[in-house]
Amino acid sequence: MTRLRAATESDAGPVIAIWQACDLTRPWNDPRADFARALNHSASTIIVAEQGPDIVGTAMTGFDGHRGWIYYLGVAPDRRGQGIARQLLDHACDWLKLRGCPKVELMLREGNPAAELYKHLGWELQPVRVFARWLA
Repeated sequence: MTRLRAATESDAGPVIAIWQACDLTRPWNDPRADFARALNHSASTIIVAEQGPDIVGTAMTGFDGHRGWIYYLGVAPDRRGQGIARQLLDHACDWLKLRGCPKVELMLREGNPAAELYKHLGWELQPVRVFARWLA
């Protein structure tokens, strides 16, 4: 059985391990800082999926007042195919709905094979390009 809950500071190690196992981290982003910022901000959370004592999935979500966003959605490679990603996405959407969020989006790097999963779950590819600028 899979149980979903909000992450706590003590979950940083296992959550980041899943992010790394799912190839979600990048050298220019400090995953520990990302984890801490999400937990310490009222407009974001990290949801974890547990099976027994193990964290087997994670999703970071936040609401900027206009859109909800989901980041770092990952399921441990040996636990895929059990519906955990769907549960995490649904839980993240429910968290956002409770905050009055009208629409949720997620970003996926080119070539990420999870694109097929999102299509299967009813997510629609959007015709947008993302621009970025470092503030630090």
